[in-house]
Amino acid sequence: MLAWGRTALSLFVAAMVFLRWLPHYGLWILVLVSAAGAIAGGIYGTQRGRYSARVRGIATGKFHSDVAAVFFISGSVLLLGVLGLIILLTT
Repeated sequence: MLAWGRTALSLFVAAMVFLRWLPHYGLWILVLVSAAGAIAGGIYGTQRGRYSARVRGIATGKFHSDVAAVFFISGSVLLLGVLGLIILLTT
């Protein structure tokens, strides 16, 4: 649970750092800020459900990894990188 909380916090902080680029790159940075904020919010919003599922899995001895969540965050980071490159190359 702590790792996902740190990940959400890191994405939120990254979104706030992106705001510093607003004067230089214009309003397109708001797309990057919105994407990072939405991903951070999604992680934060689903954190309790993931935690409860892991606790039940440990208690019953039927623990399964949340592969979908790992793929989601990997894809999200890739998306943020691509958006950042697009913004940098088009302005």
